[in-house]
Amino acid sequence: MFATAFGAATILPFQSEIVFAALQLHADIPIALLVAVASLGNTLGSVVNYALGFWIERFRHRRWFPAGEAQMDRAQRWYARWGVWTLLLSWAPLGDAITVAAGVMRTPLPLFLVLVAAAKTGRYVALAWLTERTVGG
Repeated sequence: MFATAFGAATILPFQSEIVFAALQLHADIPIALLVAVASLGNTLGSVVNYALGFWIERFRHRRWFPAGEAQMDRAQRWYARWGVWTLLLSWAPLGDAITVAAGVMRTPLPLFLVLVAAAKTGRYVALAWLTERTVGG
């Protein structure tokens, strides 16, 4: 679960929800432990994105850089406008981009960790509840 949740939080195309639900329904693992492991893995995966954003700025003017100057400026303006509170959306589909932007914008790491951990944990708690209500018995 940890590895799947970790990978799902990075820019890699992983999904952790199916693994989480399968373990919840078919493994003899306490739900609190499952939520904790998934949340920790997903939060630490977001730290990879943060680090990527933190260090990516040094390559901004290279020809091979994947985002243009206008795209980077737009992303920085967006993050500056909406602020660190957007990290509470880090669980959502565009959450990876938000965590990268947090690194680019030099969000203090302790604040990043608190907001992302809250968002990721809330997501897995909601997923556990939804799985139990719809499929579990």
